[in-house]
Amino acid sequence: MAKYLEMPKLSDTMVEGTLARWVKKEGDKVAAGDVVAEIQTDKSLMEMPVFSDGILFKFYVQEGEAVPLGGVLAMLLEDGEEAPADLSAPARKAAPAKPEAAGGPKGAPARPARPGVKVDPNARVKASPLAKKIALERGVDLRGMEGTGPGGRIVRADVEHAPVGGSRASATPVIRPTIGPDDKKVPLTPMRTIIAERLLASKQQIPHFYLNIEVDAGPLLALRAQVNAAAEATGGAKYTVNDFILKAVASTSRQVPAANAAFDVDGIVQFASVNVAVAIAIEDGLVTPVIKDADKKTLLEISNAVKDLADRAKKMRLTPDEFAGGTITVSNLGAYGIDNFDAIINPPQAAILSIGAAKKKAVVNAKGELEVGDRMWVGMSCDHRVIDGAVGATYLATLKKLLENPALALI
Repeated sequence: MAKYLEMPKLSDTMVEGTLARWVKKEGDKVAAGDVVAEIQTDKSLMEMPVFSDGILFKFYVQEGEAVPLGGVLAMLLEDGEEAPADLSAPARKAAPAKPEAAGGPKGAPARPARPGVKVDPNARVKASPLAKKIALERGVDLRGMEGTGPGGRIVRADVEHAPVGGSRASATPVIRPTIGPDDKKVPLTPMRTIIAERLLASKQQIPHFYLNIEVDAGPLLALRAQVNAAAEATGGAKYTVNDFILKAVASTSRQVPAANAAFDVDGIVQFASVNVAVAIAIEDGLVTPVIKDADKKTLLEISNAVKDLADRAKKMRLTPDEFAGGTITVSNLGAYGIDNFDAIINPPQAAILSIGAAKKKAVVNAKGELEVGDRMWVGMSCDHRVIDGAVGATYLATLKKLLENPALALI
């Protein structure tokens, strides 16, 4: 009996994938474990293996085409098996509704059926697959709804705030740009779409507040220069300023656990592990792979981990597990010459650190004398549901102490 290859879930936030490349051709024999395609998710380029021996008889998806989770990609026949009379792709099975998928807490009773609401699941509306799924479960008609996502796309937040059984005609209208004949419109990639939706949801659903503190970067720069000079003499690894910052953030998060946390529907989760997510710019957008148990790692281990993650991120070769489980994020724009900035929180985390450039400026020393010093601004964006001002201030004060006495962070 013919088997079908379906779009798998390759990341925690994935709702659709783009077939980047067929590795095999129609008619090729394959064995279980063979890679047959490369899938572009919202975060990385992933290899898709086949789980049965057979022949790739027919492809249903062309390279570059986006496919929702569970969508049929290809037909697989056993060796010697005849193809079925009907070669069309089977309809994708709808996943059973789950209470938490509809926005309720885990363990909550399922929502009762909504009689009288007839929604065409195949209606051609501009909405994310997740928004369509939630709309079907809640009985929300998406037709005529104005979305708040990129290009007027309907996203999850729009559906969750829409009246049951009707469109959200009163939603905030999307202001569209005027496009001239010489303007260029770049299509949204799966990654850019997810980034837009998640950041929009973050600003809409998380009450941000911002703290900033100035740090004397002189001791950190001096220690780095000393360590790198020794490394150069012995052929050892060299360290970046960001390596020291990540080490200090990991130590601070262990010392101030109230900031290494997240908001849940029925409480605040304080994480036992410190998993530092690192914002890395790539051609298609921004990714945040995670250094697991960063507070238990040495400076060298953190440095090696960041280099490896950054290299593979730019090649789109990170695995879903390497994006999962972050408890706090660091975004460093100092290398781009940015003095200070306020970052948007990476949900479901409760805080993100924004690191500016270390620059020379006129400062007043302890003797009241004017001199040239190295100063660096560090910002902290906090979820006010989790982190109060005093907790955020304590976190930054602790981080400042470690950055100005970097040897303490290495203990």
